[in-house]
Amino acid sequence: MKQFAIFVDSGANIPNDIRIARDIRVIPFRYTVDGEERPCFTEDMPFEETAKQFYDAMRAGAEAKTSLLTAGTFEEALRPVLEEGRDALLFTISSGISGTYAQAKEAADNLMKEYPGRKVYALDSANASLGEGLIAIKVADLRDLGESAQACAEWVRENTYKMNSFLTVDDLKYLRRSGRISRTVAIAGTLLNIKPILRADESDNAKIVACGKARGRRKALESIAQIFAERAVRPESSTVAIAHGDCLEDAKYLARLLQAKGANDIIIEYYDLCTGSHVGPGTVALFFWGKDRRAALPEAQKQPAANPVTHKA
Repeated sequence: MKQFAIFVDSGANIPNDIRIARDIRVIPFRYTVDGEERPCFTEDMPFEETAKQFYDAMRAGAEAKTSLLTAGTFEEALRPVLEEGRDALLFTISSGISGTYAQAKEAADNLMKEYPGRKVYALDSANASLGEGLIAIKVADLRDLGESAQACAEWVRENTYKMNSFLTVDDLKYLRRSGRISRTVAIAGTLLNIKPILRADESDNAKIVACGKARGRRKALESIAQIFAERAVRPESSTVAIAHGDCLEDAKYLARLLQAKGANDIIIEYYDLCTGSHVGPGTVALFFWGKDRRAALPEAQKQPAANPVTHKA
């Protein structure tokens, strides 16, 4: 039995084989499509199948919504581990794009009162999708090396902003629907085949902001690969992750570009449904360990969007 348990919300996007091998537990968000509520993750259903159904529904015009994970949901999931006499680390999607972290922190405080001998560390990943997932996987590595829950929590707080995230979307209508760009900008961008490049920013409650644009899909992916070349630290020896909104060939194209720039270990997974509902099918996102986001950025990467991408979930 592991000395402490690691939990993530389903937004962490960790592939099942890795999640099971590393003993990382998932607390699922729920989504609603056409009035029907479903879990974003289930143990007995391959995530690829769940994700394809979700993105197919969005392409068909369905409106997808996700709901907040409550403190009570977190408490119910963590309580059995604490009763076993073990501590827990709980990762959530960034507090800047979801209220879930606040709920996780409330749950941690409640559980430590209920189990005064135990520690529960609620950790803001300052990220989404496999940005959160790669941090949790790294903590599983540290746990296997014998590090304590407290030491791992301290490591996360010191290193979270070294996780870099960049993404592009295929259809601007999803950013327009969520109010992140205006109708005029969406129409103009579509007509000119402009693809935005977005990133997780350096703020204390990290948000997704615009940092560039490219003419055409391939150019956007090539721009992200170039950012990787400029910002990745030891890419040959660290895990890189690509999440995609049901556009596997584009994800594979980006992976080939990254391999040419030194990446060896690349995870490719369907994009999680929680944030996927706001950026839509065709999204391609890259996550990698690199330069600290709080350090100086090139001016082109500092400019925030007029309306940072925030989520209700």
